[in-house]
Amino acid sequence: MLAIVVGFAAAAQNGQSPEKRITPAEVQWPAASGAGVGTSGVTGIQTVVLKGDPTKPGLYTLLLRLGPNNRIQAHSHRDDRVATVVSGKWYLGYGRQFNEAALKELPPGSFYTEPPGVFHFAMTKAETVTIQITGMGPSDTVYADPRNDPTKQQK
Repeated sequence: MLAIVVGFAAAAQNGQSPEKRITPAEVQWPAASGAGVGTSGVTGIQTVVLKGDPTKPGLYTLLLRLGPNNRIQAHSHRDDRVATVVSGKWYLGYGRQFNEAALKELPPGSFYTEPPGVFHFAMTKAETVTIQITGMGPSDTVYADPRNDPTKQQK
């Protein structure tokens, strides 16, 4: 046990993360809260931080899950992010305003980018979707139209 603690301490001092392996069955999804830095804040979204901390400088990876029939209005993030669709069909578009005609269907295995400051929007249709996002923190979320920010509407 002491060797494990010393190993974690040494990795932390070197700025390295300890080894980590997680199967899909081992992911511990929280209750759907909509909360989480670097997420859209949409009610019902579930977020698991797999690596790092999106509130701090450095690499982070998030796993997001959103149920069927949800829309995420146009928003951006300050950091450069890449994403992969893990399961379900994700519909994503770029622009300052949600435009269903501009959405592209992204089935599992699809890859997309969220460049810094570039507004994007998304939706789910008939199925739950899981996506993995990796970025360089700190992250944030800024809505093109602040009235569409769900974190402001929940207050």
